Amino acid sequence: MAGASLPPVLPPYPSAAVSAALTETNVRVNSDFRGDRIVLYGAIFDPLSRPSDVVVIVRGPDQTVRIAHKSRVAGVWINSRPVVFQGAPGFYIAASTRPLDDIAHFGVLRRLEAGVDHLAMNAPAEQRTETRYGVRDVVVSRLGVDYLDWRRAVVRLKEAAHLYDVADRGVRFVDKGLFRAEIALPAEAPIGKYDVRILLFQDGQPVAEKDRSLTVEKVGVERGLYLWAHERPWSYGLAAMAFALTAGWAASTAFRRD
Repeated sequence: MAGASLPPVLPPYPSAAVSAALTETNVRVNSDFRGDRIVLYGAIFDPLSRPSDVVVIVRGPDQTVRIAHKSRVAGVWINSRPVVFQGAPGFYIAASTRPLDDIAHFGVLRRLEAGVDHLAMNAPAEQRTETRYGVRDVVVSRLGVDYLDWRRAVVRLKEAAHLYDVADRGVRFVDKGLFRAEIALPAEAPIGKYDVRILLFQDGQPVAEKDRSLTVEKVGVERGLYLWAHERPWSYGLAAMAFALTAGWAASTAFRRD
């Protein structure tokens, strides 16, 4: 007796994919650097042509942010003891085809750290003091009651320096399935490796992701001085002090002769 034939195996549900590339992956910074604009091109591959959104997140190397409240004492405005945030990105931009809140819900955006409002930053709760080069700082470590005030201050300072941004229409479709985005790097962009994350959303959920990287580095004399200052700060500081003293002595000698 012949066995019953099995039903045909249906093909798996086709999934969407995304791909992207940067027109420039290495930005060289010298004394004439005035900023740069990096273009990202990408494509969506979806056999079913479902409605899609694209979010591009560019995050620079984490930096320590030192801020202080101004308070008025005896009619004089002075800075309070500084607070140090650790783990805030030195550069951050989130570009998307539509406003982020229209693409996904709060919980999804928070999990993906999509948008400056969803960035994870070490924040106040447990505070300790550290002395660095003779200056006592309050180092912020976890969440606290005044977290939002401090966090807003960090974001406000970064936005003012054009280092944080959210571009609700920063990604645009140039053809069916093809998209384009521009990444503006200001002159103050920090040195280091940048992570570029391209997310494809459908029905409010991320369904595909592609990661790219971008490097911003100093070149020439600026690179030598940068490495010296960061790798051997004490010798760099002594050399800078010696140079300043020598320049001051030379200037005073020249004026005395005149």
